[in-house]
Amino acid sequence: MKKESFWIPYADLMTLLMVVFLFISAAFMILVEQQKKDQDRIVKDYQESKLKIYQELNEVFKNNKQAWEMEIDNDLSIRFTNPAVLFPLGESKLTPRFEQILAEFFAKYLAIVSKDEYAKKIAEIRIEGHTDISKRVECPDQDNYLCNLQLSQMRSTSVMKFMRNLEAYKRLGDAQKLRLDFWFTANGLSFGRMLDADKQLVYSSGKQPDLEKSRRVEIRIVTTSDLVIDSLLAK
Repeated sequence: MKKESFWIPYADLMTLLMVVFLFISAAFMILVEQQKKDQDRIVKDYQESKLKIYQELNEVFKNNKQAWEMEIDNDLSIRFTNPAVLFPLGESKLTPRFEQILAEFFAKYLAIVSKDEYAKKIAEIRIEGHTDISKRVECPDQDNYLCNLQLSQMRSTSVMKFMRNLEAYKRLGDAQKLRLDFWFTANGLSFGRMLDADKQLVYSSGKQPDLEKSRRVEIRIVTTSDLVIDSLLAK
């Protein structure tokens, strides 16, 4: 009696494997395409939020920019550009004029960043103090960068302290204050990011620094879109 063979012919086995391979490849391509669509949607969503914040900042402060000598960049940084208005030379105490500016500025600024629609769009709000490369007389024997680092840190901290003592901050609810505690940071950057006459970073442009333009305070929003895009580029 002839026994039945349970072996699959070689050609049929290869055909079956090819079908399985094509099925897996198709499923993988569908998954990759869906992931790309999801990433594009996330990036677009956060970029639109970034643009909306930028437009709101410009609209709210359009009548103040000239009087306050303030600039708004599309990276969501607000720059106070007149060093004589900010602090006495070599000091970290705010001038009375800068206090007046910050009091009005902060109330309007909070009205924007405190909106619920931006709660998950903002990752950080950086208060940055910048100095020029001038040698500080109060630190004759210390590394000049470190001496300016201390000064710039004290200045950014002074801005933070002043804003937290304003009524606009005190009126916030506990949840909003907790959110701001998470967002706001005070950063002294010494003269590491000086500007040239065109207000471009000297490190990138290679031009001579403009000492007056380099002495400044910036308040910059870092959005979660920046973090999302950075993470996508890192993959």
